[in-house]
Amino acid sequence: MGLSKLLLKLAGWKVRITVENYPKAIICVAPHTSNWDFIIGKLAYASVNRKAGFLMKKSWFFFPLGYIFRAMGGIPVSRDGNSNESSVDNIVNQFKNSERLTIAITPEGTRSLTQKWRTGFLNIARLAGVPILLAVIDYKKKEAYIEQTFMPTGNNDADMRCIKDYYKDANGKYPEKFTIE
Repeated sequence: MGLSKLLLKLAGWKVRITVENYPKAIICVAPHTSNWDFIIGKLAYASVNRKAGFLMKKSWFFFPLGYIFRAMGGIPVSRDGNSNESSVDNIVNQFKNSERLTIAITPEGTRSLTQKWRTGFLNIARLAGVPILLAVIDYKKKEAYIEQTFMPTGNNDADMRCIKDYYKDANGKYPEKFTIE
């Protein structure tokens, strides 16, 4: 038994990942209400012998954490809008130039309560032609699972409604910080 699987088992977590192991994909992770989501998510995906990078705001990439996060597959994202290349374009180019690439993204973009989920992951998946794997980290059930694949249609409003509906029964670590409204 791998270390990731053992740690999750000792903590009482169950993992179900039934979707195909695509060479390229976006993992949409929700609810995102705690920094523990990162740890549970990384362990869950690793427990089935899969690797995924992740997007994280650039301010977390200070010394020495920046080296650690990059080694774990972290990609810093600037949200100030001062970059010459948008984050979406940058990630799409990484997909186009990679044989294998899976990136986990939290569409809420924050651990605080928010009704407005970011659409960048939809745009990245559509422009790169990759599927979105819908990942749930449910603290009430102590389950982490990926059982659904979603292909964006280009209608971000309709796609977002469909994706949010998928997460309607999910329970974040702090349920009061999660909404699909």
